[in-house]
Amino acid sequence: MLFNSLDFAIFLPIVFVLYWFVAKESTKYQNILLVIASYIFYGWWDWRFLFLILFSTVVDYSIGIALSKEHKNKQRKILLLISVLVNLGLLGVFKYYNFFIDNFTTVFSFFGNEIQSNTLDIILPVGISFYTFQTLSYTIDVYRKRLEPTKDFIAFSVFVSFFPQLVAGPIERATQLLPQFYKKRHFNYNQAKEGVYLIVWGLFKKMVIADTCANYANDIFSKYESMNSLSLLLGAIYFAFQIYGDFSGYSDIAIGTSRLFGVDLMRNFKYPYFSRDIAEFWRRWHISLSTWFRDYLYIPLGGSRGSKWFNIRNVFIIFLVSGFWHGANWTFIIWGGLNALYFLPLLLRDKNRRYLNDAAENRILPSFKELTAMLSTFLLTTLSWVFFRANTVTEAILYLKRMLSFNLEGGIQYLSIERYVPELALLILVFLIIEWHSRTKEHPFFNTFRYIKLVGVIIGIITLGNYSSVNDFIYFQF
Repeated sequence: MLFNSLDFAIFLPIVFVLYWFVAKESTKYQNILLVIASYIFYGWWDWRFLFLILFSTVVDYSIGIALSKEHKNKQRKILLLISVLVNLGLLGVFKYYNFFIDNFTTVFSFFGNEIQSNTLDIILPVGISFYTFQTLSYTIDVYRKRLEPTKDFIAFSVFVSFFPQLVAGPIERATQLLPQFYKKRHFNYNQAKEGVYLIVWGLFKKMVIADTCANYANDIFSKYESMNSLSLLLGAIYFAFQIYGDFSGYSDIAIGTSRLFGVDLMRNFKYPYFSRDIAEFWRRWHISLSTWFRDYLYIPLGGSRGSKWFNIRNVFIIFLVSGFWHGANWTFIIWGGLNALYFLPLLLRDKNRRYLNDAAENRILPSFKELTAMLSTFLLTTLSWVFFRANTVTEAILYLKRMLSFNLEGGIQYLSIERYVPELALLILVFLIIEWHSRTKEHPFFNTFRYIKLVGVIIGIITLGNYSSVNDFIYFQF
C-alpha cells in the first residue's frame, strides 16, 4: 500500500477513527490495532512476506528474553550472534544471493574455469533492509544492557511492524521507539496538526517534485547515448531532486502519520542540499541510517580513535557497506566509495565537523563563500547519484563521459513528455526558495503565513501532481 494511493487515503482515516474512538481506553487495544493495521498495510503488497516479519519478531523477542536470563558473557555473545546471523542471513538470501552467485561465476570464468551456477527467482520483500536493521538495534542494545528486554510481545510487534515507517524508515532505535508503545497515548491536537502539515508537505515533495522530475530523469537516462552534455547534466540534476523529493517525502509522510497516533519518529532529513561539504551532507541525509552505521558499526570498529590510517579504513568501510546496503549491484558500492573519497580530504585536514550549524544562520541570504560551498557539494553529490541511478557501472561511466565531454550542440534537447524544461526548472526554484526559508524548521508551515503556504501547496498537489500512474517510492527497492 502506497502513501500516495487511494487505498491509503481510505485506510488511514479508518485506522485513525478506530484508534482514537474505539481503542482509546486501553494501550493494549491500541497496540493490537496497530499490529493488525500494520500487517494489513504490508500484506496489501504481498501477504506471503508477513510470515517473514512475524519470524523476525519472534526470533528477536525470544533472544531478548534469553539475554535477560543469561549472565555468562560467552552465552550472551552466542545469543547475539544468533540474532545477527538470522537477520542478516534472511537479508543475504533475499537481497544478495544472486549477486554473490553471479560474481562468483564471473571470477571463475575470468580465470578460464567455466562453472554452472543457479540463481534464484527471488522477490525482494519490500522494506526488509529497514526492519532488519531496526530489530537488530533491539538485540544489540539489550546485549549492551542499554535497554531492558521487553516481555510485552504485542508492544514489540508494533515496534517491528509499525506501518508508517515499516517499509522505508526512518530506522528507529529500540531505545527511542519501543518505550512509546508501553505508555498510554492521548490525542494531542497540536501534535496531530503538525502531523498533517508533514503529510501534506511530504505528498507535495513526492507527487509534484519527485514524480515530475522522474519523467525527465527516466527519459534522459534511457536515451543518454543520444543526448548532449547539457541535457545529461539536467538529467542528473532532475534525478538528484527526484530521489530527494521521493525519499524525504516518504519520511515526512511517515513521521506525520505516526504523530496522528501519538508516536514520535526521528527526523530523517534536514535540508541536505544546503550542505557546505560532504560531511555535513551525510549529517543531513538519511539521518537514521547514517547514525545507525555510526552507532553499530563505526564506533565498534574504533571510530575516530587511533591512527589516521585507522580512521580512513573505518570511513571507507562505513561508506562501502552503506552503498552495499542500498542494493546488490556494483553501482551502489562505487557510489559509496565515491562518497568516501569526497569525505577523505575533510578527514585528513580534520575539517569533517566544521559545519554543525545551519547555513546563513541568522541571515536571509548565504555569503558568496557559503553559496559556492553549497553548489560545489551539490555538484559532487549529483555526480555520484549517476552511479546510484544507472543500471550498470558501464552505463554510469558512459553517461558521465558524455556529460563531461562538453558537447553542447543543439542546446537543451527538449523531450516530448508531460512538462517543458523551463516550467520544471521554475518549479524546482520555487521549491528551493520554500526550503531555504524553512531551513531552520521541520516544515514550511511554521509562521504567520503557514495557511497561505498550506493552501498553495495543496493547490500545487491538485494541479501539478502526477496522477497518470501511482509511482512507487524509490527506497521500496531497498
